[in-house]
Amino acid sequence: MEQIGRFAPSPSGRMHLGNVFSAMLAWLSIRSCGGKLVLRIEDLDPDRCRREYADQLKRDLEWLGLTWDEEQTPQSLRSEAYHEMFSRLEEKRLVYPCYCSRVELHAASAPHASDGTPLYAGTCRNLTDAQRAAKTKTPCWRVAVPDEDVSFTDGLQGAYTQNLARGCGDFIIRRADGVYAYQLAVVTDDAQAGVTQVVRGSDLLSSTPRQIWLQRQLGFPEPSYYHVPLLVAPDGRRLSKREKDLDMGALRRRYTPEQLLGMLAHACGLLSHSESVRAGELAGEFSWQMVQKENIVITNP
Repeated sequence: MEQIGRFAPSPSGRMHLGNVFSAMLAWLSIRSCGGKLVLRIEDLDPDRCRREYADQLKRDLEWLGLTWDEEQTPQSLRSEAYHEMFSRLEEKRLVYPCYCSRVELHAASAPHASDGTPLYAGTCRNLTDAQRAAKTKTPCWRVAVPDEDVSFTDGLQGAYTQNLARGCGDFIIRRADGVYAYQLAVVTDDAQAGVTQVVRGSDLLSSTPRQIWLQRQLGFPEPSYYHVPLLVAPDGRRLSKREKDLDMGALRRRYTPEQLLGMLAHACGLLSHSESVRAGELAGEFSWQMVQKENIVITNP
């Protein structure tokens, strides 16, 4: 069976060092097993995503030598596919409209997950048809999750279990403005691209159980997951696109592609010291057993 990986960036700004790190590991993982890499532009949010950012993102990946074999249709053009999956969930009576305001959702009295994230209290789950008809606010749509544990073994982080009711609650799959939400879109896209291997940042580890649950409801196969460490500043802050000195514009002025890849490969344990190296050279020796699990502190890139 051919292995298919993907790199799925959001074009909301210039790629930064953390994006490059995830892209490098996704590329190395799939190339090391002779598989195929799909590039997907995750541009669901029309307010933040721009075409010029997507074009620049591709140029930066090509500069790094992290090429792809095919490109999936951008998410902004795939509403029909998401609607079909939404309808399947609707037929199974798993979705319902939610009229709650942002203030209600984030009230101090609202339930919270163990990490402090607000959980939806299920306020609108069991409204009657009459109660819904009386509402004037345009609703978002949520999927009703069971009080059920979902477990999987991450290829890097190891065993992970989450109770859906207590860990994520009923989550949004379509916003009030009609835009389909990330969780439904990514599950649909991965299935339709035949993705067998998902490599992404460990900040998305807690999203995986709900995505696996969606895959099971929709009859999709479950890919393997590898959640890679985040790059953080010395004070523990996650590097982001706001750190302009770490975006690809600044990095390309300071490094060659080989220097940048060598620095990141050394930081995660693939090389014993930082040296200039091409992506293809790293792929031949790549093993997930060499990659560290813990977040990586970047002091002076």
